[in-house]
Amino acid sequence: MVDARLKRVAGFALRYGIGLLAVAWLLGQLDYDRLLGVLTDVPPETVGLLLVVTAVGLAGRFSTWHVLMNRLDTATFRQAASTDLVVNFINQVLPSRLSGRAAAPVVVSTETGMSGGDSVAVAGVHTGLYAVLYGVVSAVGVLAGVGRFPAGVLLLLGLSTLLYFVAGAFVLLVGSNLTAVDRFVASLAGLFERVPRVGPRLAGTVRSLPDFTDSSAAAFRTLSTSPRAVGLYALGWVVAMVLTPGLRVWLLLDALGAGFEPALLLPLYLLAAYSVTLLPLTPGGIGVTEATATAVFVALGVPAEIVVPVVFLDRFLSVYLPALVGWYPSLRLDLSALAADQGE
Repeated sequence: MVDARLKRVAGFALRYGIGLLAVAWLLGQLDYDRLLGVLTDVPPETVGLLLVVTAVGLAGRFSTWHVLMNRLDTATFRQAASTDLVVNFINQVLPSRLSGRAAAPVVVSTETGMSGGDSVAVAGVHTGLYAVLYGVVSAVGVLAGVGRFPAGVLLLLGLSTLLYFVAGAFVLLVGSNLTAVDRFVASLAGLFERVPRVGPRLAGTVRSLPDFTDSSAAAFRTLSTSPRAVGLYALGWVVAMVLTPGLRVWLLLDALGAGFEPALLLPLYLLAAYSVTLLPLTPGGIGVTEATATAVFVALGVPAEIVVPVVFLDRFLSVYLPALVGWYPSLRLDLSALAADQGE
């Protein structure tokens, strides 16, 4: 009785301790003097528009989770929003966006109560579609920057864009053909069986995976072959990742007297510049992303003294602020949820 209570207290303290340390680290990365300086120079009506645009962008992000969740089960928009915020929080405290994506099935299961198979399918399709769309649209921005971006920056953006597309295509292909995974699992179990003493137990654990992947495969196919689900996902993604960031940066540049032409290419350049978040260089791409975006827009003719605070404020509104909000719901994560489903 006492041991169980101590374990609960220790678990509670550990979760909150790690969460508080992560939040403290994230807060320490923000340049508040720069943030306040930009907001002081921007007219109040523009600040109001920025907040509206940011809210629309967040709604678009939340909708990408909501549409997939509701194709398999009934989920509220609040649950979808919480899932997005938690995944975003994890993205900012671990290297590469793939870190948060790897934890996404647990987040989906904890937030919605979905089975392990459905949670894996929702997270997998979300990751695959996100990465493929990012790779395709970012490639347009990279191609538009040929001859204008510095060679090193162009190479870096080309690599990260390619990685986005390859990662997304791989996830979608594997999810649509899990029989190949089953064959791999069978081979792996055979190898584990040869390990002395613990081999049979390891092999048994590995052989239990196909039962789990069977349910995931059915749900994955349901999501990835639904024109309505994929279409609504793409719409939310474009609003969240292309239109609202582009409009937010255009408003800031215009308010600070820089402007940008052609305005239609601004969202594509911005998306390409932010693609380095996929590379595991710093947690969440903090610092590297801002530096890369600055180099891109300076090459496009925007003065460095203007683009640096503009990029910082855009990242603050679209990434860092939502990540801070995502800390609290992240404390509800139940890491045993998927394991329990696999054992059923």
